Amino acid sequence: MSAAADARAGAEKSNPVLEVRGAALQRGDRELWSGLDLTVEPGEFIAVLGPSGSGKTTLLRSILGLQPLSAGEIVVAGEPVRKGNPRIGYIPQQRSLAPDTSMRARDLVALGVQGSRFGFPVPHRGDRAKVDQLLESVGAAHYADRRVGLLSGGEQQRLRVGQALADEPTLLLCDEPLSNLDLANQVAITDIIDRQRRDRRAAVLFVTHDINPILGRVDRILYIAGGRFVLGTPEEVLQTRVLTELYGTPVFVLRAGDRLVVVGVPDAEPHHEHAHDHDHGGAA
Repeated sequence: MSAAADARAGAEKSNPVLEVRGAALQRGDRELWSGLDLTVEPGEFIAVLGPSGSGKTTLLRSILGLQPLSAGEIVVAGEPVRKGNPRIGYIPQQRSLAPDTSMRARDLVALGVQGSRFGFPVPHRGDRAKVDQLLESVGAAHYADRRVGLLSGGEQQRLRVGQALADEPTLLLCDEPLSNLDLANQVAITDIIDRQRRDRRAAVLFVTHDINPILGRVDRILYIAGGRFVLGTPEEVLQTRVLTELYGTPVFVLRAGDRLVVVGVPDAEPHHEHAHDHDHGGAA
């Protein structure tokens, strides 16, 4: 039984963590996507795939309340989206901090605990214990007092995950969190995120260009391309026929050992002004 099925069986009456209803989004005169319906249950792991410019990160920004939709609505834990929702944890791409950054590892995680990623942090009683617990949970306790600029990319990314988990979110939005990491750190970061899903039943929306590091954990895939999308299980979506129809050009899904390789995908999205033909539900 999949993680999503386990979650549903254990909490049949629980509300969805995320509901996207009839959503549409435009950038200038270009429609990124429209008619998007997505319901995410507690503990479900959904990968969001597609070429650059297809609107994957913009979808996350809309869920965070930073990018208004042009149509439809988004509901998180039964409430309309809003900025600064503590029910949502956000993990960005790994971007190395400057070597001369004076902030320590624990200071970076403390920004999430103190609820002030922007502006002057306000410490509260018990904050240090909470920070120590988060550092331990992401395997960063042994470098807690080192300057973040001197840490490796993988070490810095563990801290960003710790920061995102500070409020014990019910929804984790991951925006290509494995980019620029070596294989060992990709596995480590994925394990931490997946543990949060299993232990706390947090739902995960995971934007990525490479499905392979997370393929064994994914319940469903939302694949966006050319103003269209397809939603289904990995077995339903990752097929030559399905992706060829989605892109409107020959695309091949090949298996090389235990890895999937998608061949023929355009490097970036072309300009689509009138793309209203969508696949909803399964892709089979």
